[in-house]
Amino acid sequence: MTPLRIAIVGYGTAGQAAAVLLARDGHRVEVFERAPEPGPVGAGFLLQPTGLQVLWRMELLGAVLSHGARVDRLYGDTPCGRAVMDMRYAGLDPRLCGIGMQRGALFSILDQARAESVQLHAGVTIEGPDDADDRWLRATGGARYGPFDLVLAADGAASRLRARIGRVRRDAVYPWGALWCLLDARDWPHPAELRQRYVAARRMIGLLPVGTRPGDATPRLSFFWSLPVAAFDGWQAAALEDWRDTVTSLWPEASALLATTTTHAQLAGATYRDVSLGQWHRGRWVLLGDAAHAMSPQLGQGVNMALLDAEALRDALRAEALPDALATYARVRRRHVAMYQFWSRWLTPVFQSERDLIAKARDVAFQPMGRLPGGRGHMLRVLSGTQHGVFGSLALAPAFVDALGGFRTAGVSTK
Repeated sequence: MTPLRIAIVGYGTAGQAAAVLLARDGHRVEVFERAPEPGPVGAGFLLQPTGLQVLWRMELLGAVLSHGARVDRLYGDTPCGRAVMDMRYAGLDPRLCGIGMQRGALFSILDQARAESVQLHAGVTIEGPDDADDRWLRATGGARYGPFDLVLAADGAASRLRARIGRVRRDAVYPWGALWCLLDARDWPHPAELRQRYVAARRMIGLLPVGTRPGDATPRLSFFWSLPVAAFDGWQAAALEDWRDTVTSLWPEASALLATTTTHAQLAGATYRDVSLGQWHRGRWVLLGDAAHAMSPQLGQGVNMALLDAEALRDALRAEALPDALATYARVRRRHVAMYQFWSRWLTPVFQSERDLIAKARDVAFQPMGRLPGGRGHMLRVLSGTQHGVFGSLALAPAFVDALGGFRTAGVSTK
């Protein structure tokens, strides 16, 4: 394998993982990040077995488990106590679980794993390839960087580069978003569960254990509140006490956690995009992560897909020369991603919309559907990230499953 000079645009999970993996293979890597001070964006997420296996292969699983919170169950109900969703990883394998994690924790772990040879250019906005030669990057202000053999566009869901590289079929902002923040877990009685509460599809509240992060040993919960993007400004203008009263009326058990939330600024707004591309690469440029396949958060796969993208590209470059490696990477990843884009698109109005009849049908039918022959296994494979195509599944290495099975409580890592 001939070492390449590689540029990575974006220093989120996809860009970070790619920088670590490609530098370890001997490539010369430079990263360009538009933020003057790169850092995590968002509260927390759920790492699934597929994403965790990538981190295991990167020899970072121990660091991840030392900060993450084991999640064995996903449970959602209505204010009147009707269970809508109840899924446990043990239905696939008793050793499997998800890991709730703060974005700041994973960012720090990947940043520390970055080789000293990887140069990070912060505060540089890349506009696209140079019109005359795509080996060069053109930045805001006219600066040029290069030449590079390969450029990875990993600049997130709101990618500035997507339209320059991929054939865009769909790129739309979802009408519903969420408010989120990190809360002190205190004596929360569900330390190994993602808990959600639904009021039709108009309101969804969630609490996910996300463990600790470097420099902060306090276990946290990631809290989110679903609402239409058009309602963000109205929420900001309303009294925060009235909103907390609404949360209390819907979920009394969770209300005490919000006592320290005294200003609107403590909750951040998030929007989501639905992106589908006809191609993932053009010339020397290729898309990774949300830049290639952003979707709603209903299946919680964004970070996991980013990790899988980075590993798949690394593997393709090991096996083939450019441009064949890019075609192989895109083919391998598109087949896996397509199923999740399909389900994410169809599940979004079931949980975030004003379609009350659909929500009522969900409340009645969601759990019984999971008890049908084959239905439970399919749901669990989709949840864990291992569904591949309509009938296939991604293999998990037995040694990885054993390592994950040894993790029982937050703060206990495996070797």
